[in-house]
Amino acid sequence: MNRRFFLHRGALALAGTTALPQFLVRSVLAQAGANPGRRVVVIFQRGAADGLNIVVPYREKNYYSMRPNIAIPQREVLDLDGSFGLHPALAAFKPLYDAGHLAIVHAVGSPDSTRSHFDAQDYMESGTPGVKLTDDGWLNRALQAEDVRHRQEHTAFRAVALGAEVPRTLAGKIPAIALSNLNSFSVGGRVASAVPAASAFESMYGASGDRIFRAAGEETFDAMKMLRAANPAQYAPRAAYPNSEFGNSMKQIAQLLKANLGVEAAFTDVSGWDTHQNQGAVNGQLANRLRDFSAAIAAFWQDMGDDAGNVTLVTMSEFGRTAHENGTGGTDHGHANVMFVLGGSVKGGRVHGQWPGLAKEQLNEGRDLALTTDYRQVLGEVLTKTLGPGNLEAVFPGARLGAKPVVGVV
Repeated sequence: MNRRFFLHRGALALAGTTALPQFLVRSVLAQAGANPGRRVVVIFQRGAADGLNIVVPYREKNYYSMRPNIAIPQREVLDLDGSFGLHPALAAFKPLYDAGHLAIVHAVGSPDSTRSHFDAQDYMESGTPGVKLTDDGWLNRALQAEDVRHRQEHTAFRAVALGAEVPRTLAGKIPAIALSNLNSFSVGGRVASAVPAASAFESMYGASGDRIFRAAGEETFDAMKMLRAANPAQYAPRAAYPNSEFGNSMKQIAQLLKANLGVEAAFTDVSGWDTHQNQGAVNGQLANRLRDFSAAIAAFWQDMGDDAGNVTLVTMSEFGRTAHENGTGGTDHGHANVMFVLGGSVKGGRVHGQWPGLAKEQLNEGRDLALTTDYRQVLGEVLTKTLGPGNLEAVFPGARLGAKPVVGVV
């Protein structure tokens, strides 16, 4: 059999039966371009997380004077390098940082000055801050650019989002699938139908040329059959995930990766970061969110086992919070923030980026942490070392990142 016939018939069998031997499943998917060395997981913290209380500049006197009620006491922070410390609710991150797997970038974010959640999220996900006409997302463009440089075949699960619909980050020419729940095998809000797998797969394959098949939007019944056959739920977690929506999303991403379905890019988001009121300090609203956030990511890393080194995970939020607390025990919309990067090739155990300081004259517009690192520089480095798009200008038009971004995270 030639390669194309094998791909066609092998994937057809995979889509049509749950009894296919696991060695053959892996063989078919390996031929389809399932490269375990090219896996990127993106987490979006929707609502604008408070970077100053997440990674605390505990040597800054102004930090404490500007936040008399919500600052994290110096004795409570988890020291990182003598200048910064983690919020105590991020205890699950400390071993990852100490082992050199977790890197932090502070004073990072979008150069656009908007304080609108909607606009800021749109700009960060499109990768074109200040430009509203962009119709695709930066991660989709990275996959497009990868194809230009590395031509290979892909499965329908190349780009996956855990959620009800494909996010802005993954919108574009490369087909992406939104998985609501692996346990119910729901894709894009629909459950697998009784349509015969063979005829449905033949139809999709015939329309997709050299690829195994193409799936986008709600037309994913054949991808559903493939998902059923691979049965990611069979991979029992090797770590204790939080019993939360985000914890479940991270567990399902791990199951998808372990099922060797050909996933290269996975996305999920987590809300609850808009802390205008009653933010709390060591305990409270933000602490509860951070505890769940870090525990789920740490469990994911442990769960991936030996494959963890082939995954790069990056977090982001649309903007940070004001340096001063407000009158209701919270913080308002700010500017620069913090990003976490976790992975086998990450230069972890460091707080990267240029720290601008918290003196009044150092603040953005006299109220926010100033921006010193464009978030696209961080993403550019991650993509260069993972998907290898080659042309970063095609991924982040106008960012002028050059061939090698210089943050030094990976």
